[in-house]
Amino acid sequence: MQKMKTQNRKFQILPSILSADFGKFIEEAQSVDIPEIEFLHVDVMDGHFVPNLTFGPSLVESLRKHTRFKLDVHLMIEDVPQYLPRFVDAGADILTFHQEAERHSQRYIQKIKEYGIRAGISINPATPLESIQWILADVDLVLIMSVNPGFGGQKYIPGSTEKIAELNRLKISRGLDFVIEVDGGIHPATAAEAYRAGAEYLVAGNAVFGEPDRPKAIRKIIQSVEREKIESSSRLV
Repeated sequence: MQKMKTQNRKFQILPSILSADFGKFIEEAQSVDIPEIEFLHVDVMDGHFVPNLTFGPSLVESLRKHTRFKLDVHLMIEDVPQYLPRFVDAGADILTFHQEAERHSQRYIQKIKEYGIRAGISINPATPLESIQWILADVDLVLIMSVNPGFGGQKYIPGSTEKIAELNRLKISRGLDFVIEVDGGIHPATAAEAYRAGAEYLVAGNAVFGEPDRPKAIRKIIQSVEREKIESSSRLV
């Protein structure tokens, strides 16, 4: 049964604006404006939770104003509750924060939902799934980091695949419907691997914005995952 659900699973590619040219965000966002793309992924870093400093609510507001994308906002920050309303007002469609950043994560998951948007929880590579198992029924999305957060351009950590697979087994066994997202080192080969394990949202940064032809780069990832779907289907026959 699990294999059949995996076979029929839909997926999306989410270009990560972290890998775009910071001097021309709107133009960069428009370069991935093709029918296959619904979301942009926005990594917010505060220089404390992770060793890098990136964007704030003003970029989210600008992307909301000047593009047609939904915005998947990933908060890699401390002091999550202080910033939730600011990113909601800026136009986030999904707000994801880190389990490692908050002791009372279930409280803030509910708070995000009260704002009328989708709530996600993320865990770093070294954080076990056990840390979030009792809130899985409350979340709309779980983001598995397949690199150590803070910088783009890192290589996919191979152990992430089994972590995704274990999360997918928990999801199916409990009859839950949260989205499994993976972020870090995603390119055509790792996208197919993560999808096979159970991922549905695949965040791609350098594999998209590091290429001159962004639509071609996105479709290359999509084609790799589609081939995996066909191969998975044939293995079930």
